[in-house]
Amino acid sequence: MDGADTDKATKQTVRKQGSPPNLASKQTPPIYTPEHLSQLDYQRDLGDPGEFPYTRGVYPDMYRGKLWTMRQFSGYGSAKETNHRCKFLLEQGQTGLSIAFDLPTLMGIDSDDPLSEGEVGNCGVAVDSLEDMEILFEGIRLDQVTTSMTVNAPAAILLAMYVAVADKQGVDRAKIRGTAQNDILKEFIAQKEWIYPPQPSMRLVVDSIEFCTKHLPAYNSISISGYHIREAGSTALQELAFTLRDGIEYVEACLRAGMAVDDFAPRLSFFFDSHNNFFEEIAKFRAARRLWAHIMRDRFGAKKEQSRMCRFHTHTSGYSLTAQQPANNVVRTTLQALAAVLGGTNSLHTSSRDEALALPTEEAARIALRTQQILAHESGVPDMADPLGGSYFVETLTSQLEEGAWGYFDKIDAMGGMIQAIEKGFPQKEIQEASYRHQKAVESKEEIVVGVNKCVSDDTLPIKTLHISPALREHQVQRLQTLRAQRNHQAVKQTLSELKGAAQSDQNLMPFLIHCVKEYATLGEICYTLKEIFGAYQEPSF
Repeated sequence: MDGADTDKATKQTVRKQGSPPNLASKQTPPIYTPEHLSQLDYQRDLGDPGEFPYTRGVYPDMYRGKLWTMRQFSGYGSAKETNHRCKFLLEQGQTGLSIAFDLPTLMGIDSDDPLSEGEVGNCGVAVDSLEDMEILFEGIRLDQVTTSMTVNAPAAILLAMYVAVADKQGVDRAKIRGTAQNDILKEFIAQKEWIYPPQPSMRLVVDSIEFCTKHLPAYNSISISGYHIREAGSTALQELAFTLRDGIEYVEACLRAGMAVDDFAPRLSFFFDSHNNFFEEIAKFRAARRLWAHIMRDRFGAKKEQSRMCRFHTHTSGYSLTAQQPANNVVRTTLQALAAVLGGTNSLHTSSRDEALALPTEEAARIALRTQQILAHESGVPDMADPLGGSYFVETLTSQLEEGAWGYFDKIDAMGGMIQAIEKGFPQKEIQEASYRHQKAVESKEEIVVGVNKCVSDDTLPIKTLHISPALREHQVQRLQTLRAQRNHQAVKQTLSELKGAAQSDQNLMPFLIHCVKEYATLGEICYTLKEIFGAYQEPSF
């Protein structure tokens, strides 16, 4: 039986498990019984924790062996300010770093670009060159922390800067650990922070995966993200299906580039949202593991156990948090974090109570971190792997979400793949319609948001919020001008020319990017050089 036939047989097996109720209609039975699981086979569909298909978790002892990584999202203002926040959180017991970049950085433009005005440092840290990255990690050894970087279109360039910092610190590249989000497909689907068209964008992703496979064996070269799909308004099912189908697209691209699946697949990782529907979120995480295990084994023939494991980070939902009665957000975040832990997440960010208002203050960030620490050390939840396994309700929801995801896979495969589906506007339209339905439900009070359309109060106490100084851009621009005046102009010109030539060939671009950043070519200069070859993307009208 070839891969396609095996994949089809897998879907048929899954679909024999019955027809669970449609969650979207909310017409659920009053009680769930063993009849709902009459077709469920424990070994085939669940397995013990650490066993295929990993429905109950990727490791046998889960959190009894090692707690999830507590990775709070940090980044604002200047590199120096973000360095201070990172050190603060590490002192408070955080176990991994997660860096947010400002909009100009995410779009591949420098802080002195006219388009950057008003956005420098506002929603993350401004990084224009290797100098900023060096300041960002000053006093933080890159072989002693794991760092997640939430960046996509220019991800390969930021990764090159991170490698350059490690080289300057004398860190063995084999000891660099962390993750670059590097998921350009979800940008075209949901977040809309792109630079180049889909095909050259995919080339940069594949080049970075190949480079990491060969030179950064402990580093996750991509974090395939459903978070931004969900934050754009998708359902849990759409988040699950589109994320894993993006994963399929990346695997296929790497295979076409000549890579062996078991060489790169163990370092693929995922990134999910944890939203308000407690049991649905737990089921979503469990379904993701089972789906990915079958996809990698049956569709791609992966032999290594690590290649079949869906390891993922979870970020509690910012979309669900409210500016009204912001103290309520602590409760929302706690429930979402508990769902992520019960669902077996490998690392976790908990949103701050002030997220709907501004970037988090130190106090708000500390409370968010303490939420995780209380779950870890006081709740008893980590003592048992997959404690809801076998629940009639949770197992039914898990199977339903899995069934729905296979349906979306069929539709996207019929279109020729995810890139073709994006070009047709399919996932974008699905998300738009789901978001519209949700908003109408809130307005009609079919769905309740406490403090917004029910239990409304006019006496909300003001809370302290973080403000970015308007002088930040001026200071950042001055530093950038000084850098340009002091660097080796000829070396910068030479490395950018070599990068341009490599972009016109089929060479891996990562070594050329590392050479550019080490000569202090700026992010904007590098991105402009690649635009000359790749062009710039304009989204069509659908």
